[in-house]
Amino acid sequence: MNKDLIVGNGVVITLGEDNKIEKKSAVLIRDGLIEAVGADSEIRPGAPEAEYIDAGGKLIMPGFINAHHHLYSTFARGLAPHDPPPYTFVEILERMWWPLDKVLEEEDIYYSALIPLIDCVKKGATTIIDHHESQGYQLGSLDQLARAAREIGIRSSLCLGISDRYGKGEEGIEENVRFIEKVQSASPAEQKMLTGMFGIHAAFTVNDDTLDRAVAAADRLGVGFHIHVAEAASDEEDSVEKYGLRILERLNEKGALGPKSLAIHCVHINDREMDILKETGTAAVHNPESNMNNAVGVAPVLEMMERGIQVGLGTDAMTSNMCKEVQIANLLQHLEKRDPRVAFVESCQLLLENNPKIASRLFDQEVGVLKPGAAGDVIVIDYIPPTPLNEDNFLGHFLFGICETEVITTVVNGKVLMKDKELIGIDEEKIAARSRELAAKFLKRF
Repeated sequence: MNKDLIVGNGVVITLGEDNKIEKKSAVLIRDGLIEAVGADSEIRPGAPEAEYIDAGGKLIMPGFINAHHHLYSTFARGLAPHDPPPYTFVEILERMWWPLDKVLEEEDIYYSALIPLIDCVKKGATTIIDHHESQGYQLGSLDQLARAAREIGIRSSLCLGISDRYGKGEEGIEENVRFIEKVQSASPAEQKMLTGMFGIHAAFTVNDDTLDRAVAAADRLGVGFHIHVAEAASDEEDSVEKYGLRILERLNEKGALGPKSLAIHCVHINDREMDILKETGTAAVHNPESNMNNAVGVAPVLEMMERGIQVGLGTDAMTSNMCKEVQIANLLQHLEKRDPRVAFVESCQLLLENNPKIASRLFDQEVGVLKPGAAGDVIVIDYIPPTPLNEDNFLGHFLFGICETEVITTVVNGKVLMKDKELIGIDEEKIAARSRELAAKFLKRF
C-alpha cells in the first residue's frame, strides 16, 4: 500500500453535489482513499509522517474521467492517407479501423495501450472506461490492456467489443467472460482499480444469436454492456432493415440496456429511443470530437439531458485530454443550435458531474470528487485565477481558463504518477521506442 499522502497548500475544488472551493487547503489520502479535506494548517499537523506535495497555491481537483476510450487505436497515428480517402462512416471502418484491429498482435495491444495511458497521466485523466477491438487477437487481449493499466496506474474499466464481422462472436463472448470472471475474483482493492464490462462493437455487426448469448452471460456475471449506438445513420438503417426495430428498441427487447450499460454516441437516435434510455436508466456517452472528425452528425445531448438521461463524455480515442473534449462539446452545441446561450453549464456537467456518477457505479466507490471515503485520485492544475474564483463562477473559470492550462501533478489511488510535470516510475522514451518498432512491423501487415 502506498504511503500516506497530502496534496496541500492549494485551492481545493471538491466538485460533487456540494462543490466547495477553499484556499490554502489540502487533501489527505490514506490506503488509496481520501481521509480528509480541509485547511492545510489542520491537515498537515495531523499526519506528520505523510508525504507532502506542495501545490504552491495552484488548483487541487479530482482527477478527470474518460467515459469512452479506445486504447488500441494508437498505431493508427501516422498512417498514410488512403487514395481515395474513405467518405462514409462504413468506409472508414472497412478501410481503416477493421483492417487495423484485425492485424494487432499481443505485444502491439500492450504498447498501444501504454502510450495513451501515459497521456492520461499527463492530462489528468485518472479513470478511463475503455472499449477494445482486436479481431485478430481476442483471447487474452484484455489481459494486455490490464497489464498496461496496472503498470501506468490508471483506474480502468475494460471490455472487448464482440462482433460477428469475421465470424468470431463466440470467441469475443469467451474473452469478455474470462476477463470479467478474473477481475471479479480479484481482491477488493484490485477491483477498485480494474473492472470489466461486456463489450459489443455495434448492433449492426452482432446478430441476434450472438446478442442473446452475450446478454445471458452478462446477466449471469452481473455486468452491463458497453456498445456503440447509432454513431452513423447507416447503423439505424441496418437495424430497421434486418430486424424491423431501431437500435435501442432491439437492444431493449434483448435485455442489453440498464443502469450498468453505456450507449456510446447516440447521434441518430429518435424520441422513442431517448425514452428507452430514460426508462431503462442507461447512460449515453457523447464523443463530440470524434463525431466531428467522422462527419456523422451531432448527438442530441441537450434533448437527452432535458429528459433526465445521464449523458457522459468520452473521447473515442481522438485524445486523452478531457478538458479539450468539454470545450469542443460546448462549441459544437453552439454551432448546431445556432445559439451561443446553450450548453455552457451542460457541457461542463458531462465531465464534472455525470462522468463521476457513471464511474462510481462501475467501480462501486465514489470517484471524481474530493471527500472522505472517495477514491484518492487528485490532480494539481497550473492555474492562477486573474479574477475572483468561487463556487458561483467556477464553470466560467473552468471552461475558459482552467481548460487552457496544464496538469502538473497526477495522483491515482494515492500513488503519485506525475509530480511537477515529471512522470514517476514511467520511462516514456523507452516505451515509445519499442512502440515504434512494433508499429513498423504492424504497418507492413496492415
